Amino acid sequence: MPFKIGYSSIKMNNPDLSKALGQMREIGWEGWEARSPLDWLGTPSRVRRICEEEGMPIAVVTGAGISLDNDWAMKERNKRRIDFAAEVEADNFMFMGAGRTPTPTSDEDITALAALSDELADYASQYNLDVCYHIHTLTTIDSREDWEQLMAKMKTCKLCIDVSHSVFWGYDPIASLKDFQDRLIYVHLQDWLRYTWVELGEGELVDVPACLKTLDEIGYDRWVVTCPGDTQRTEEEKMKINREYLRSIGY
Repeated sequence: MPFKIGYSSIKMNNPDLSKALGQMREIGWEGWEARSPLDWLGTPSRVRRICEEEGMPIAVVTGAGISLDNDWAMKERNKRRIDFAAEVEADNFMFMGAGRTPTPTSDEDITALAALSDELADYASQYNLDVCYHIHTLTTIDSREDWEQLMAKMKTCKLCIDVSHSVFWGYDPIASLKDFQDRLIYVHLQDWLRYTWVELGEGELVDVPACLKTLDEIGYDRWVVTCPGDTQRTEEEKMKINREYLRSIGY
């Protein structure tokens, strides 16, 4: 298994970072996805120290508040998060598209998103830090066709595939992992059951073992990060259930 297994802090509101990372490590996660505001995380040196103390490297720092209007302040906020990601030695920086509007996504929208993606990737290149676009429903890119058009226009930015969103668009996730393997640097795992995000092993949307086997077959060696469900459990319980499931299928 060349890839690393991480856990997303997406459901954690104002976490006690030392405690949360300690729980992740004890349960068997190898790293984590940083989602909190920078004013909660604190300085890069503080976060790096806690990560080192707990033995939990950062897989990714996420962006925030993307828009397609070339807004200077929006780009500066995300560049500051890129600066932060570089200083905490994250593997990469990840962001999603703008919020979905009632009107269909236009070619101009996709062109603007591709330009923004490459601008952020070019900015991060000074740190030798990769930037990836995270496919996600209800954002600018909200179909297989939109996704394929974006990939044709986007030149330097890399890709995060969430296999559940591939399925939502009628795109076999195994095929999507293979089709975009040359641009793929980050993978999200999560599953869905009866209109709710659930823990791995509880859903019916994604064939997780087949997806991980595919990553092995294509020689993927970056991070695979699990996003916890919206189930009524504590965060520690979610960490345990998801990690135990991955162990049960050989990971």
